[in-house]
Amino acid sequence: MGSTYETLNAALQRAFDTLAPGADPVLRLSEHADFQANGVMGLAKSLGRPPRDVAAEVINALDLEGLASVAMAGPGFLNLTLAPELLDAKLRELLVDERLGVSESLAPRRVVIDYSAPNVAKEMHVGHLRSTVIGDALARMSRFAGKSVIARNHVGDWGTPFGMLIEHLVDLGEDEAVAELSIGDLDGFYRGARTKFDADDAFKDRARARVVALQGGDPESRRLWRVLVDQSVLYFSEVYEKLDVTLRPEDVTGESSYNDALEGVVEGLRAQGLLVESDGAWCVFPPGFANREGEPLPLIVQKRDEGFGYAATDLAAVRDRVDRLGADELVYVVGAPQAQHLEMVFAVARLAGWLPERVRCEHVAFGNVLGPDRKMFKSRGGETIKLVSLLDEAIERSEVVLSERRHGLSEVAVRELATKIARASIKYADLSTERQRDYVFDLDRMVSFEGDTGPYLQYAHARVRSIFRRLGEPWSAPEGAFVLATTQEHELATSLLAFPEAFAAALEFRQPHRLCNYLFDLAQRFTAFYDACPVLSAEGDVRAQRLALAELCARTLALGLGVLGIEAPKQM
Repeated sequence: MGSTYETLNAALQRAFDTLAPGADPVLRLSEHADFQANGVMGLAKSLGRPPRDVAAEVINALDLEGLASVAMAGPGFLNLTLAPELLDAKLRELLVDERLGVSESLAPRRVVIDYSAPNVAKEMHVGHLRSTVIGDALARMSRFAGKSVIARNHVGDWGTPFGMLIEHLVDLGEDEAVAELSIGDLDGFYRGARTKFDADDAFKDRARARVVALQGGDPESRRLWRVLVDQSVLYFSEVYEKLDVTLRPEDVTGESSYNDALEGVVEGLRAQGLLVESDGAWCVFPPGFANREGEPLPLIVQKRDEGFGYAATDLAAVRDRVDRLGADELVYVVGAPQAQHLEMVFAVARLAGWLPERVRCEHVAFGNVLGPDRKMFKSRGGETIKLVSLLDEAIERSEVVLSERRHGLSEVAVRELATKIARASIKYADLSTERQRDYVFDLDRMVSFEGDTGPYLQYAHARVRSIFRRLGEPWSAPEGAFVLATTQEHELATSLLAFPEAFAAALEFRQPHRLCNYLFDLAQRFTAFYDACPVLSAEGDVRAQRLALAELCARTLALGLGVLGIEAPKQM
């Protein structure tokens, strides 16, 4: 048996098909009933008939025996209330299902997710937060759905700045440079190189000569470049581990990885007649892209100096991900300002036949992280804030919040719990915001145990688990059918049954906030249930039923948070 939604939708679809095969019932969760089907309005319009007449015919054709009762509302909406026997069957299915109704793909698709993408020898700043957190959540959700996920951390590890960086490394001495990089002072290292480059002509000449040597394959230049890359990747990994992000060193595929493929990109486009010379550069003009004057926009593949731009690298990456990795889906978790560039890259890749129609390709754009002044989030000195500094501050704030609560935990346990709370605070604030929107980074609000925050959901889970600690004995599923006599029990039960659809919608539309919204609503419904329905003081089957609802609530919160990359402590 499928999920509750799938079961009802299948019955509705059969009824809608009697009037117009394939007509969408548009089934949704509802505040007015358990579910509402809104598809009658569209169906009536296509048939040219009054909506209420069409709704009456759909109801007559419906077979909801043992599933739900139906009532017409308004101009033709269909309100459905789940039948007690269906609720009982579905709740019992969930009790023995570790996946809580989320089906695992039987024909797994391979999805390549491009996210985080810091630059070598540069600090990971708050600007990397959204790509890293959203991308990691989508990777976790995709894996849970049964997809084969290949993470790609497309770091900036090539280009002219590496001439000055290598020369700065030589000046410092390799051991001192490695020591500086290994303590995470990437910004200091980069600034030192930049200062010398701007002030010292001799250093500038050396840096430019080093770029030529590096790009020409000079072994010593390549070795020194590799030192910079390896030390940076090592530091990135420490940041990811601290934030509990699943990216690993083996997921790093820098710009340099595609160097050998760039000539093939140019020649492949030229062979298909897609390349056009424009002002000395070789470009492709994909249809549908124009500037404000209506002139066609070029995607520059090879610059007039015969160097390759970002477009060539991105096209090479598309070819590699489709041809060698066998991707069925390409997901780019990249900021909104890159939208046009990526659209043009995708369009050119389609024109060249490198991106077949069978491959779903999507830019998952996101807004900015803002400070309290609603401007780009920076330190008081105007500098971009280190990502690791944000987490450290969140941990300190979380320890303060925990110190104000009675928890009976050791100092070490408090630190561990504070770290989990800090991660949840930062991740949930990001993920619970519709990703296209900007949001204000407010640590005081984010670490709060009240409101729509990560710690609130963690505490809700711990609160449910406390019931079973106080129970102090094993429990088992109720022998009799779930009665759900109170409004709060019924509403909690229907919310529990909706987890598969909330998860599926969040993944399908690459919108983690949909799952966050669901979890917050579930936590609120549990609070209403807990306040109105005594659990441990109840008796017999009523007690067993309420314990079962509490168990399912705890498991749903833990699983939902887990697939977003947030831990759910059992005690807070």
